[in-house]
Amino acid sequence: MVQELGKQNSLLNQFLSELRDVNIQIDRLRFRKNMERIGEIFAYEISKGLEYVEKDVVTPLGTAKMHVLKRQPFLATILRAGLPLHQGMLNYFDRAGNAFVSAYRKYDHDEDFVIKLDYLSSPNLQDGVLILSDPMLATGGSLIASLKGLLEKGEPAEIHIVSVLSSNEGIENLKRNFSKRKLKIWTCAVDDELTAKAYIVPGLGDAGDLAYGEKDDTL
Repeated sequence: MVQELGKQNSLLNQFLSELRDVNIQIDRLRFRKNMERIGEIFAYEISKGLEYVEKDVVTPLGTAKMHVLKRQPFLATILRAGLPLHQGMLNYFDRAGNAFVSAYRKYDHDEDFVIKLDYLSSPNLQDGVLILSDPMLATGGSLIASLKGLLEKGEPAEIHIVSVLSSNEGIENLKRNFSKRKLKIWTCAVDDELTAKAYIVPGLGDAGDLAYGEKDDTL
C-alpha cells in the first residue's frame, strides 16, 4: 500500500515546496527544519493506524479515560541524509526504540554503483512496529539493503517505509523484493523520472549534501 500524502492540500506541500526550491534550500538550517517538520507529519499520520489501549489518567480534578499507544514503534533511518526526517518522527514517538544504518552508493564506473552497508545498530525488532525512513526513494537500493539488514534483528509485525520523495521504479523494486511482506509506503510525492545516475527528477537534489554540506566522494 502506498500513501501519497501530498495529493491532499496541507502544510506538508508548503514544506515540500521549500525543500525543492533552489532559492530556499541553500539555507541548510531551513532545509533540515523542513525535513523535520515533514517527519512529524508522517509520524502523526502513521500513528492513526497503530494500536491503542485505554488508560486512567489522574488530573487535578478527577480521572480521565484516555487512549494511549499500546507500544512505541522502532524508528530506523539511513545515515546521514535521514537524520532530520528521523528526528521529526522521534519528536512525536519520543520513547521509540532507534536503529541506524550506514549505507552508501559505491560507484564502480561513472554511472554504475552498488549499495554498501558499513554499519547497523538496532534493538531486537521481533513483533514490533518498524518505521524505516530515508528522504529519497530512487531505485530503492539503499532501503532494500537496509531493510534486509534490519530484518536480521527480528521479524516486525508491521513495516512502514517513509520517504519524502519517491520514484515509481523505487516503489516497484521494494514491492518486488518484499512481495511476501505487507509493506506500507508513505511518501509526499511520486516523481516519474530518474537520471542516468539514479537521481529523482524533478526531485530536490542530494538531501544529505543540502542538509549537511557536500562530501568528498574521491576516497
